[in-house]
This record gives sequence, C-alpha cells and structure tokens, in this order.
Amino acid sequence: MSLIHKFKQNEDFYVVDINSGSLHVIDEFIYDLLIDDNKLVELDELIEKCGHKYAKEEIIEAYGELQELVKEEILYSPDLYEEIAMKDEDESFVKALCLNVIHDCNLRCKYCFADEGEYKGCRKPMSAETGKRAIDFVIKKSGIRKNIEVDLFGGEPIMVFETIKEIVEYAKEQGKIHNKNIRFTMTTNATLLNDEIMEYIDKNMGNIILSIDGRKEINDKVRVRVDGSGSFDRILPNIKKMVDMRDKSKQYYARGTFTRNNTDFFNDVMALVNEGFKEISIEPVVLPDEHELSLRREDLPKIFEQYDILYNEMERRQREGKDIFKFYHFNIDLNGGPCVYKRISGCGAGHEYVAVTPDGEVYPCHQFVGNKDFLMGNIYDENLDKEISMTFKKAHIYNKPKCKTCWARFYCSGGCQANNFNFNGDIHIPYEIGCEMQKKRIECAIALKAKTME
Repeated sequence: MSLIHKFKQNEDFYVVDINSGSLHVIDEFIYDLLIDDNKLVELDELIEKCGHKYAKEEIIEAYGELQELVKEEILYSPDLYEEIAMKDEDESFVKALCLNVIHDCNLRCKYCFADEGEYKGCRKPMSAETGKRAIDFVIKKSGIRKNIEVDLFGGEPIMVFETIKEIVEYAKEQGKIHNKNIRFTMTTNATLLNDEIMEYIDKNMGNIILSIDGRKEINDKVRVRVDGSGSFDRILPNIKKMVDMRDKSKQYYARGTFTRNNTDFFNDVMALVNEGFKEISIEPVVLPDEHELSLRREDLPKIFEQYDILYNEMERRQREGKDIFKFYHFNIDLNGGPCVYKRISGCGAGHEYVAVTPDGEVYPCHQFVGNKDFLMGNIYDENLDKEISMTFKKAHIYNKPKCKTCWARFYCSGGCQANNFNFNGDIHIPYEIGCEMQKKRIECAIALKAKTME
C-alpha cells in the first residue's frame, strides 16, 4: 500500500503523505532520497543508492530530518481508516436524489450515455404526482439528515418545466413541514431557456450545469439537433444570459465533454474562458472502446499534455492575479476537503444517493437506469433491495484491491461505480483509463493549490 506519492510538475517537486494528506514542497535532493513509497529506506541503503550524486554528509543530515517527519506522522503515516471502513455495515440514509424528470431529449448528442434520452426504454415524462412522491420518498429515507440534494435530470429536464415547478414548490412545502433543507440542482442543454425559465431557475436552483462543448466546430459535431444541425448558436446566448443572472453566492458550471475528436481540449476550455465563463468543466467522455468517439490508452499522452498546458495557463493567471477561472477537475482542498467517510466511499451511489425514473423505479444512480439487474425497487413500496444497497456501500476503497494500494485512493474514492461496471462487469474493478486521467488531474490540482498557497 502506497504511503507517499512524489511527483514533479514542471520544475517543482512535491511529495504527498497519503494517509495524513500532508503536502510537502521539496527540492530534487529530497525527491531523490524518497526512493520507496512504502517506507523510508535505511540510511546505508540510501547512501549506497544516492552517494554517487550527493555528499554522504548531506544525505545523513537530510535523513535525520526525514526521520523526524516520520515520527510526527506527516510522512509515511499509518492508515487509521481501514478498520473503520470495514466495520461500517449499518443501513445508510438517502441524502441525495437524481430525479429523472423526463426520459427524452430535444438533442441527439453522439456520446450520450442515456441513449439520447431513452435510457434503454421509451421516451417518457415524469408526472408531477410521481415527482412529489419521490420527494416524500427521499424525505422519509433521509432519516436524521437535514440536508437533501435533488438533481433535476433528463434527457432534457426543461421539456417538462411546468412539472418541475410543481415538484419544487411541493418540496419547499414538505421541507418546512419535516424540517428538511432541500436543495435543487439542474443539468440542462440550455436550448429551451427563456426569460421566465431562467428567472425561476436562478431563484430556485443552488447549482446549474449548462452543457456546451467549447469551440463551435467541436460542439456542433456532437451536440446536434434531431435534424443533425448544430446547437452552438442557440445555446451560447442562453448560457451567457443565465450565467449573468447568477451572483457570486450561486453556483454554475459551463460543462463540456471532450472525445477523441478533441483531445486538444485545452482549446475548448479557453474558448469558454474567452466567452467570459469563470466556472468551467470539460470532462472526458466514457464510451466503449469500439465507439468512434471513445478515448483509448494511446490518447493518454496527448490528454496529459493538455492538462499540463491548462495547469500552466491557470498558474500564470493566479500568479499575475487577473483573469482567474476555475476548472472543476483542478479543485482540491489541501486543508481538509471531504470527510474521511466520503473519501473512503465516494459518491454514495446505491446507498446514500439513488436515481428515480419517470415510472418511479429506483436505481443506484442515473448511469445504471435501465439495467434491471440493478433495479432496487420503487418509490411506492419504499422497500429498497438491501442486498444491492449493501453491495454498493461495501464497494469502498478498502474492498477494491487496486484502489487499496493506489496513492490516489483518498482523492478519487475508488472512481465511478458505473464506469467500473460498464468496462469490467464489476464495480470493484476500476476503469483504468479513467484512473490514469484522474491521477494526472490530481497532481495538477495539488501543484496548482500549492502555488496558490505560496
């Protein structure tokens, strides 16, 4: 099991103590002395391996300082969490809901995981009654938890905007009655936004994810209408207007996807920056290897290069203190971040977070919808499949052999369960290409944060 991870970003050297989360900005000398990621090697061995490059006296002095860090448990610190993780088998409370208010979409995006909105079924909207019942369901299943997250999802949720309003207003009423704080988010392709809808969304959504794939020519190759025409010219003005309505206390993301068509996605990030967006996410597509848009292992060097270029651009802007923007995958908190439980278990799919379909069926998350092997039950009888729930709850990093030994385990929390299953047929086996990209992003995020703290 890795206890430290050392890496280089440009000409800077870093080492992270995995279990404590301590970050050390180091020089090349210390970088070379940290030979093993499981333990501080013996002094004699260190002198033998590094004596050709550094003076013996320097190595001895530095070794003493490293030993002090080990004693203070901020380098090669022990793992204190495995026993806690393995004991936690109690039933969870549902605190987040993906409400698939419609299985339909007015776009036909070529990489859509949801079969262009159909979810392996038929195109169908959710009734207001089902939506309200889903709110009752999550309030009851939330137990002692006060805060509840509801993501209005599709397909394209604004196709059933009047239903959404009924659900949101009902949730407000029920939240007050049951002393729950219900926070809504929405993911939309922005094609149907108008003044009335934008005003309502701005007032009632804690976060809005606005889908756009960067450059016009990239967006219009994949985010297409039913007739095959591009969507960029329609959505960009809408997204800009929606973002302009949001004050600093309200969150949004201009969220894109990069595919094999645009492994030069740095240019798509900058296209969004140049349009004035400050909160940006461009995420790798996840598709079967045989799909023409899928990312493959041979694409990784180009993808890593793009993350490095993006790091350099963001670091320069931070250093100069102007035109700063946020990139979702480079957000990291070195002073605490998510609680230990979340770092171990991840998103909570299947036990703390579930998805509800227009028919009221319950699945571990929106990416499992339509796969009947993962049907957990429905919102009407409320008796969810405890075996499925417990399987997902136990699928934390200590029950994933590859994750248990990986340095990035507390940052990625074992990866996406759906991606793991779709590529390997097992939620316990990580999606390896996704892992490699994730680790690169984490390194860039850590280095960028360290530069900010400097």
